Amino acid sequence: QVQLVESGGGLVEAGGSVTLSCLASGFTFSTSAMGWFRQAPGKEREFVTTINRSGGTYYSDSVKGRFTISRDNAKNTVYLQMNSLKPEDTAVYYCAARLSGALSTLAYHYNYWGQGTQVTVSS
Repeated sequence: QVQLVESGGGLVEAGGSVTLSCLASGFTFSTSAMGWFRQAPGKEREFVTTINRSGGTYYSDSVKGRFTISRDNAKNTVYLQMNSLKPEDTAVYYCAARLSGALSTLAYHYNYWGQGTQVTVSS
């Protein structure tokens, strides 16, 4: 049974930092690409960042330089370090897995999704 379980969300002040984790199980994590997406109230889900099986990464322009994605294959976990947070970063953050292992910004390319974790940035 495939599971992606996000954790680490919460309430943070603008300018602060938070780290999200996503623990994966039920598929071959080490050969999969992993991504983070987010969805703010009333908006569509949007791409945040992705990491491929080789450790290559890609970021949306809105988070480049502030967010860092990383993975620990021994722990089947992908992380999202978020710094210099802004109120517009407020959203539910979703972890996703793409079995092909290649980078993609497109949600429909991902095979599995977590339930999401709320991040709220206060001004």
